[in-house]
Amino acid sequence: MEYVVEMLNIRKEFPGIVANDDITLRLKQGEIHALLGENGAGKSTLMAILFGMYQPDRGMIKINGQEKKIANPNVANKLGVGMVHQHFKLVSNFTVTENIVLGMEQHKNYVLDLKTAATKIKDLSNQYGLNVDPYAKIEDISVGMQQRVEILKMLYRDANVLILDEPTAVLTPQEIDDLGKILKNLIAEGKSIIIITHKLKEIKAMAHRCTVIRRGKTIGTVDVAETSTEKMAEMMVGREVSFKVEKEESTPGDVVLKLDSVTVKNGKDIIGLNNVSLELRAGEILGIAGVDGNGQSELVESITGLRNVYSGSIMFEGQDITKLPVRTRIAKGIAHIPEDRHKRGLVLDYTIEENMVLELYHRKPFSKNGLLNYAAIKKHAENIIKSFDVRSGEGGASIARSLSGGNQQKAVIGREIELDPTLLIAVQPTRGLDVGSIEYIHKRLIEQRDKGKAVLLVSLELDEVLNVSDRIAIVNNGELVGIVNASETNENEIGLMMAGVKKEEEK
Repeated sequence: MEYVVEMLNIRKEFPGIVANDDITLRLKQGEIHALLGENGAGKSTLMAILFGMYQPDRGMIKINGQEKKIANPNVANKLGVGMVHQHFKLVSNFTVTENIVLGMEQHKNYVLDLKTAATKIKDLSNQYGLNVDPYAKIEDISVGMQQRVEILKMLYRDANVLILDEPTAVLTPQEIDDLGKILKNLIAEGKSIIIITHKLKEIKAMAHRCTVIRRGKTIGTVDVAETSTEKMAEMMVGREVSFKVEKEESTPGDVVLKLDSVTVKNGKDIIGLNNVSLELRAGEILGIAGVDGNGQSELVESITGLRNVYSGSIMFEGQDITKLPVRTRIAKGIAHIPEDRHKRGLVLDYTIEENMVLELYHRKPFSKNGLLNYAAIKKHAENIIKSFDVRSGEGGASIARSLSGGNQQKAVIGREIELDPTLLIAVQPTRGLDVGSIEYIHKRLIEQRDKGKAVLLVSLELDEVLNVSDRIAIVNNGELVGIVNASETNENEIGLMMAGVKKEEEK
């Protein structure tokens, strides 16, 4: 039997939206198959159907040539289908072994038999080159290692088909290479793998075939080795996309932002940012590179005023702003595109119009003597919607929650750029956006730089940091590892620094 999984003419509707519209996907025995599509294309829905989290409205699923109804994830597990979710489902104060046996514990005379389990896990780990310690606690191991635990969890349950949802989003470049090797070991042992992703480079490096879906429909399945990244991008977005970020050499002006030995705590006593000093000038983009959770949030929140500085000082245009409130900082010209658009970027139950003046409603022309001027607010929102291509059902009157993630993101970016700030802090500005929108956002960031603004770009996408920034600061474990010029470095060097390896001292 050539195909281990066939999903034929799958349709799935949610109220008001067809997530999957007659999609067909066939997975061969022993292949790595990429499922590619922009945000909201229906990739995760399709895999949730295969894993039994949703039931299709139409269409059928065959496993090893036989039609199956996958009523829930337990049925999927029994059929040999396992899934590693984007956000891992691990108990942090349990060991690796305890996490893996959860839900299928073996008992010996009423005592939990972890020893036998640990031995089996060690053997599996060696067989597939996973290099996991069965006795380590989850909270003590890296994110990349946690992902391997999730993979082991499936192998322990004898999965033959492994679904990985955006598996590289949380990894350093070196860990991404390692994951590639692990996937190759898995298929060498007869497993079959589906990876959901919108990163073309990784598809090229890892996958044999790739099925592209756009707006819920199958565009086609291609042989990866014979298809260019440009072609796959075009299938995914529906038009040509340029990958090279066009920009002139930067001409930095005066220092706009200066951090002097800034230390920030992220709990009562835990230091989140340790003694960091850096300068950012007008007319340049400074990128911050690092694996998620290495001090980026603390750095940004100390500059925007969302978190107190424990020691050290922050100067903005020569003034000490270390203790100033958030609103005063905004008024002085600091704009912030936050990492979490739901928590910090938007009030989801307000309209887009209301969201576009969250920082401005108390100023003219948007209000006078405490009364809001709705005409001015509407005009301001329409301007942003038009210039940032924010697509929504009812324009500015749409409720923020009803927009797709990508359009919410464009609205937030538009709002912050319209403030015409001196310093623009962009955290993960293209997170979850497809290549077409990414291209547009990059242009806007560089346009801000060319207008003489200072831009601080914090991103977990290395390509983005390398392509867009002029200088790059690398953080690891709350400390600044080093600062390099973007034009003089490469992914490998930054990857090593992200892992905490300091740049060799200049001879």
